[in-house]
Amino acid sequence: MSTAVRVRGLRKEYPSQAAVAGIELDIRHGEVFALLGPNGAGKTTTVEILEGHRRRTAGTAEVLGEDPGTAGHAWRARIGIVLQTATDAAELTVLETVRHFAKYYPDPRVPEEVIDQVGLTEKAGARVKSLSGGQRRRVDVALGIVGRPELLFLDEPTTGFDPAARRQFWTLIEGLAQEGTTILLTTHYLEEVEALADRLAVLTGGKIVAEGTPATLGGRERAEAIVRWRDERGSHEERTPFPTKLVTQLSGAGRELAGLTVTRPSLEDIYLNLIEEKS
Repeated sequence: MSTAVRVRGLRKEYPSQAAVAGIELDIRHGEVFALLGPNGAGKTTTVEILEGHRRRTAGTAEVLGEDPGTAGHAWRARIGIVLQTATDAAELTVLETVRHFAKYYPDPRVPEEVIDQVGLTEKAGARVKSLSGGQRRRVDVALGIVGRPELLFLDEPTTGFDPAARRQFWTLIEGLAQEGTTILLTTHYLEEVEALADRLAVLTGGKIVAEGTPATLGGRERAEAIVRWRDERGSHEERTPFPTKLVTQLSGAGRELAGLTVTRPSLEDIYLNLIEEKS
């Protein structure tokens, strides 16, 4: 089976609106797939349907070969979930919490190794309620991966992380992907998508408006580049779809170009244009 997630005509309707308005989606086994969109776009609703936590109104959904709306405990043991809200284990320590959750799975990871992977070794004996928001988020990630999931749902996983912790988390996700874990990621950090995602889709108004790789989303690879340079006549700027050709022409016969820069639209530029066009 080459597809871990297959969605066709997925809808979730409420009396006042359609939160998810007929989306089509395929996520291959072993890939990191990012689902982007502004608040209220339908990302969380879509993910909750795929996790089996929310019923759909119409359409079909297949996750690891089963319908998440009717799948049983054996299927749930094959997925891992990191929700937006932080876990509060009250008086339990970090190690006690991870050990407790590990017992729910048939082949869990070693709790101490998981705690080390998320950067909480020094806090293993601390009560969860004493941790900072970012540290609690790391506990959530530990609970999401301790069951050795085939498919991992990450809903805004690095909220509250400092830059160093976020980089450490990226390394963890890259390692899981190399092991063959399929990952569905929602995030507002576009640099996170650039670093981790094999493919992504942009969701707005309950519909997918674009899909591709970080390099090709929305025609990014064909977008005009801005070439800036300085010469004896002053500063210049030119837009062109062929920046290499332009630079070669400008620098002919050994001509020096000071301050030469070539800039293509960033993933953030493309993303913002997409959601503005569809808003």
